[in-house]
Amino acid sequence: MINTIIFDLGAVLIDWNPDYMYRSIFADEQQMRDFLTTVTTSDWNEEQDAGRSLQEGTEWLIAQHPHHEENIRAFYGRWIEMLGDAFEGTVEIFKELKDSGKYRIYALTNWSAETFPMAQEKFEFLGWFDGIVVSGAEKMRKPAPEFYQILLDRYNVKPEESLFIDDNYRNILAAEKMGINCIHFTSSEKLREELLEKSIL
Repeated sequence: MINTIIFDLGAVLIDWNPDYMYRSIFADEQQMRDFLTTVTTSDWNEEQDAGRSLQEGTEWLIAQHPHHEENIRAFYGRWIEMLGDAFEGTVEIFKELKDSGKYRIYALTNWSAETFPMAQEKFEFLGWFDGIVVSGAEKMRKPAPEFYQILLDRYNVKPEESLFIDDNYRNILAAEKMGINCIHFTSSEKLREELLEKSIL
């Protein structure tokens, strides 16, 4: 019996993409791709999601790539420009689940504690959650089991009574190992189908 829904945020409810900002810096698409894959990498960004300060992360990266200093500083200096729109199809599903009154609904997100307030200011639906666990504030991130456990303990959630929705398959695998029911998110349309199949919507 599912009584708790746990959403990931980025790429599930919220569109975030560094391309949006860096296309205004790089005229050449391949140069931008090279910069994002070799300098401001996902691994580097995830260290800020895990609690490293934006300043420390920025200065560390500049020390590794001093000739890219200006473009590195833009990553967090102009971060708000990377924040796209909400995925309205998923927001509508969230609203239906919330309005049903059947579920407690939480968010478990890998996100810097310093940039998350910008998202809260932009997206009203972030105020609909019964609770949000932000990796940067906890100084740990998915897929660490301890991070999931924070949410389970804080809100008295039983794994077998919860459903976790995330676009990153490694995060799904980690949750499943803890006994949490999961849906691997690929689109809002597919999510709706799977929730209907499970008689959750």
